[in-house]
Amino acid sequence: MALEAAGGPPEETLSLWKREQARLKAHVVDRDTEAWQRDPAFSGLQRVGGVDVSFVKGDSVRACASLVVLSFPELEVVYEESRMVSLTAPYVSGFLAFREVPFLLELVQQLREKEPGLMPQVLLVDGNGVLHHRGFGVACHLGVLTDLPCVGVAKKLLQVDGLENNALHKEKIRLLQTRGDSFPLLGDSGTVLGMPTGQPSPSLSQALRSHDRSTRPLYISVGHRMSLEAAVRLTCCCCRFRIPEPVRQADICSREHIRKSLGLPGPPTPRSPKAQRPVACPKGDSGESSALC
Repeated sequence: MALEAAGGPPEETLSLWKREQARLKAHVVDRDTEAWQRDPAFSGLQRVGGVDVSFVKGDSVRACASLVVLSFPELEVVYEESRMVSLTAPYVSGFLAFREVPFLLELVQQLREKEPGLMPQVLLVDGNGVLHHRGFGVACHLGVLTDLPCVGVAKKLLQVDGLENNALHKEKIRLLQTRGDSFPLLGDSGTVLGMPTGQPSPSLSQALRSHDRSTRPLYISVGHRMSLEAAVRLTCCCCRFRIPEPVRQADICSREHIRKSLGLPGPPTPRSPKAQRPVACPKGDSGESSALC
């Protein structure tokens, strides 16, 4: 989602952003709040949302924000909305939310006002949740402001609190043999960022192999109003490919909107390629590695 900008904001702006993150972080709920989250088959979950911001190539200002809602467990698009936006905040690592969340929040609020019956019961966000420099990434930010359960789904490891994409980490990835295998992320501070280990620290982030045909993991973290265990199971249930379908469809929607809005050449991106529907996800067990789907 992020696009780096040449210049950064002044120090007073960064200080203001840090204070705002700290204020909102106090409202993060890192446990399940809905009955469907605690059900092994997610009974009661009918709508899953995904959000994305795509950028115009070579342009640091113009972008497209998208919100899609998919039926669950069918994973068929039942709602989509995209709009071209003008970015006002530069990209700064650790402050992505201030660049993107205002536009995503508007899309969610518009849906809530116009078609409340299609509101998603959970949002999957292309970015991190509590796996973040200050424990408050874009998925937490959007979750708190919308008061919706949110899951952070990152494609790359954010190297914070001593987490490194080093040889040991790569070996753990190699040991993820099948779809649903995962391992916890543990920071140097002693904070458990992964699955429960019997310690009092919360479980907040985990590396997941989301598809049998992809060896690259996803990094799942708690955003808001959902436990890590439920977040990992749900992400796996939403994967027809490596990227969970709500996020994938939001990305397709935003890129197609850019293509049409700017009159760019090329065929439209296929929205519903033939693919095996994800299997039902059994309830996962705690442990160093678990097959959750």
